[in-house]
Amino acid sequence: MDRREAITKVAWLLGGTVLGAEFFLQSGCKSTPEKVSELFNTDQIGFMDEVGDTIFPATSTPGAKEAGIGHFMATMVKDCYLPEDQKVFTKGLSQIDNASQKKHGKKFMESSPQQRTALLVELDNEQKAYQKTKKKEDPNHYFRMMKELTMLGYFTSEVGATKALRYMPIPGKYDGNYPYKKGDKAWALS
Repeated sequence: MDRREAITKVAWLLGGTVLGAEFFLQSGCKSTPEKVSELFNTDQIGFMDEVGDTIFPATSTPGAKEAGIGHFMATMVKDCYLPEDQKVFTKGLSQIDNASQKKHGKKFMESSPQQRTALLVELDNEQKAYQKTKKKEDPNHYFRMMKELTMLGYFTSEVGATKALRYMPIPGKYDGNYPYKKGDKAWALS
């Protein structure tokens, strides 16, 4: 099973709740680096790597940057998001920088890891409050899109599936009584 097929299956399991779920009903995303550069430049992809790595930093397992999350987000936004969501997402990159400048007096990329985390926690709280009052016709929140793409991209990447999760390429029969010890990693099946 390749990554696209895994993402499609995850979407069906989640009931299409991921923003941009239109992608999962299409034939799939097929972006080349040239196509992605039509919407994002290398600095923006590096910026998305840093946002993703703040959400999933390297610990005893690799972080989101090592999973290539910036390029994943750029590909998904370019190929799979509606034009209005693409605009919200790309504008959101500068909104993060503006919020960082306002809160810490420096851009996101110049901020310390602790400052970045504090800022993204605030943005996450902001998007949660927004979601509670959001009407169907309202635009999606940029940080929600970034966070969902980070989670989706990380856990469907080879790094996320094999290092952060327990990977079983060919699972055996279903065993609902399989022993689980507190602290065990979740399963990633293909």
